[in-house]
Amino acid sequence: MNSFKIFFLACFAMIASTAYAQREDAGNYEYDKEFLFGLNKNTNGGLIGGFVFKVGTRITDDQFSFFAVELSNVKNPKEVRYNTVLGNSYIFGKSNYLYAIRPQYGREVILFKKAPNQGVQVSALAAVGPSIGLIAPYYIEYAINRLESVREQYDPEVHGVRYNILGTGRLFEGIGQSQLAIGANLKAAINFEFGVFKSNVTGLELGYMIEGYSKEIPLIPTAENKQLFQSAYFTFYYGFRK
Repeated sequence: MNSFKIFFLACFAMIASTAYAQREDAGNYEYDKEFLFGLNKNTNGGLIGGFVFKVGTRITDDQFSFFAVELSNVKNPKEVRYNTVLGNSYIFGKSNYLYAIRPQYGREVILFKKAPNQGVQVSALAAVGPSIGLIAPYYIEYAINRLESVREQYDPEVHGVRYNILGTGRLFEGIGQSQLAIGANLKAAINFEFGVFKSNVTGLELGYMIEGYSKEIPLIPTAENKQLFQSAYFTFYYGFRK
């Protein structure tokens, strides 16, 4: 979390100095639609926390409404990855994945407009929507003896001996056995746009999200599991306007 705080402070300092230096008479340009694609990093995810698609529509000169869909892999903070004698890796104790699908509706307000080909545009946004959670089993390959192994969902009562675990199962193995969890999410963020061309968008969104489900999600059976998740995040995005 400390790295996120340092990152936020550095970005705010940079934006504040840039916005102050912009010329008031530089002018701006108009657009009615924007289509954005993003990669997300958050405190509940891995190296890549998820993917985002967003469509924005102009309401007034400085306000937009938008629809977005986020796809994210939510992790338990107790997850630790280990290596096996075969050179594979796995998360000891993990029993389920949580894949979150988040349709969202939100509003965005432009705080600082930029010149057509220079500077930074700063806006604030908030969004809310349902969360559709897919609880998919986490498969491991487990050695029964020296000659045989099986792939099955981790069970702490069966697979408690770490050195018998040889690795994870196949990609998306067990996805057909997923269970459904329904919830809701709410986020607030500051958006910084750095694009230098009128029709292209490049930027960074820094924000905070809270998400809750109707039941506890058993990611690691032997650890504390939650039905309410909070995370700080940033999303790098790219897109176009018309």
